[in-house]
Amino acid sequence: MNFKPIPNKFEYLNWQEIESIAKYKRSTVIWPFGAVEQHGPHLPLATDSIFVDEIISEVFKLFPPDIPIKKLPTQYIGFSPEHKGFAGTISLSSNLIISMIKEVGGQLSEMGFKRLILINGHGGQISLLNTASRELRSFAPNIAVFPCFLWSGVDGVSELLTKTEIENGLHASLAETSLMLALKPELVGDERPNEIIKGQIPEGWSLEGNAPTAWLTDDFSKSGVIGDSRGANANLGNDLKNLLIGHWYKLIMNLMKSDWPN
Repeated sequence: MNFKPIPNKFEYLNWQEIESIAKYKRSTVIWPFGAVEQHGPHLPLATDSIFVDEIISEVFKLFPPDIPIKKLPTQYIGFSPEHKGFAGTISLSSNLIISMIKEVGGQLSEMGFKRLILINGHGGQISLLNTASRELRSFAPNIAVFPCFLWSGVDGVSELLTKTEIENGLHASLAETSLMLALKPELVGDERPNEIIKGQIPEGWSLEGNAPTAWLTDDFSKSGVIGDSRGANANLGNDLKNLLIGHWYKLIMNLMKSDWPN
């Protein structure tokens, strides 16, 4: 008798397979979140979604076949009101996203899953997913929820990037352009915008950081880029890709070997 391999994708399984996996003590679901929003004249609207989907898909290839972890379809449309001044951006309301996470997470908990990892590729919805995760835990206390940002805590990333990118590369800049050149070069246009904000921010304040402002991209960018995308290249992108894959494989495997936080 031939046995079919169990797919990594949640939606490719049948109900009996889901029921069986959910019974495991450490059963886990990963739900990637991205956005459909402008990324300058040279990157696709789905940049953040492509990044998180591609990286987590590569991570899943490294998992042993018997590990009780599955991936939900990537949520492509997210919370992107800061980019609505540019055509193509589609943004869902914060209330809708919180409700969606509570409903899906609550149903996963009812199935018996013990953990839900939200892997988010869009910086503009970090706080929102943190809030949604707290609401989900209150609504469905039997499921542990982990709201994570794709780029956070990845050792070695800052060593690969220029000082300008680290300080000013907030959107569609050097890092994102390079990573897309490594993942989907056919989607990258020829323009390399350079829009760095200078002399506008009082000392001690910032767009993002300890004393931030709720900025909108068209407050200070005509191209939609915040930073300098010049110098982007596939070699840098491949280095970033490998760091991201290695980081999330290690982090998720550490969790899967543990009973924490139960």
